[in-house]
Amino acid sequence: MQEKQAIDALVIGAGPAGLMAAEALAQAGRQVVICDGKPAPARKFLMAGKSGLNLMNAAPLDQQIITYAEAADWLAPMLRAFGPDQIRDWAAGLGQELFTGSSGRVFPRAMKASPLLRAWLARLDGLGVSLRRGWRWTGGEFAFTTPQGPRILAPKVTVLALGGASWARLGSDGAWSEYLAARGIPLAPFQPANMGFRVIWSPHMASHFGQPIKGARLHAGRHNLRAEFVISQRGVEGGGIYALSRALREGAALTLDLFPDLTLPEISSRLARQPPKLSTANRLRRALRLEGARQALVMECARPLPTSPDAWAAQLKSLTLPLQGPHPMDEAISTAGGIPRAAFDTGLMLTRWRGVFAAGEMLDWEAPTGGYLLTACLATGHWAGRHAAKF
Repeated sequence: MQEKQAIDALVIGAGPAGLMAAEALAQAGRQVVICDGKPAPARKFLMAGKSGLNLMNAAPLDQQIITYAEAADWLAPMLRAFGPDQIRDWAAGLGQELFTGSSGRVFPRAMKASPLLRAWLARLDGLGVSLRRGWRWTGGEFAFTTPQGPRILAPKVTVLALGGASWARLGSDGAWSEYLAARGIPLAPFQPANMGFRVIWSPHMASHFGQPIKGARLHAGRHNLRAEFVISQRGVEGGGIYALSRALREGAALTLDLFPDLTLPEISSRLARQPPKLSTANRLRRALRLEGARQALVMECARPLPTSPDAWAAQLKSLTLPLQGPHPMDEAISTAGGIPRAAFDTGLMLTRWRGVFAAGEMLDWEAPTGGYLLTACLATGHWAGRHAAKF
């Protein structure tokens, strides 16, 4: 039987939640070992930062808490303890100046995640944190496959921060769910969140793939917002779609108001004034400046095409997109599901596994993009680390 290595504090997973838990543990005086299955830490974090690391949001905290829906009540104390104000100070301590974009999203001045991550890893190293790369947890009482062969650790306290079940190639594959289920820990099924949706386009849409649809108001169930989205070869994606992804995933239809600043009578009147001899495409272009990808979308989704100005106005104010379901979960920005609130205490310790805490996307919460995902990962990592340090 293989000998177990006794250690003080173990963190499994070197994403933002795990690194933050390790920092909180180390600052409390614990000797911390981080194990991550990949050769390099925080790979999904780095990927997210390639197009600009949206670290948090500038909206008032109470308004931000609401975005977490059913999880808002139990997340609120964690977000108040380590929310946007604390994240800003933390980033400044790592030499990362932040700025707020026009949408209220907050980014490092450097935009990318790599400078922040390098400074963060250096800080953890200075705190005595040991990062073991290529150590993949295989379940049980902390057995690992490692570059040196199988190893077993015996920690006094542990924080699990293994992510959700999207982007498996970057480390978040959800395999940990089997290990927790084997211990009798209840789990909510994984579901994609912040993802695109499939649409089967006709061939004439091909020239518009990659084009944005701007200025529309999107409706899904009781939710609506004015936002941009993109037509892709496989369907629709982008910020407006992600913001409504939960309602769409749960079966709501997606309708577009392409002219939210015009009333039905105004649209109808403009169309009625056009010469009858004009083609439909030219009538739409001349009356409403509807052309390019926006016009192509209408011609695709409004069939059979209306004949009267009033019918056209109704279509343009409520154009239904024929969604065929979400893109695969592994392609989603985040996932819903995981460890439900009933399975952990107020300190994020698993009630059926004493001394083991969980943080980040392992927990069953869901939020839109815009900084809310990283904020909750950092907040729950900090909370789990603090409470684990006291255990």
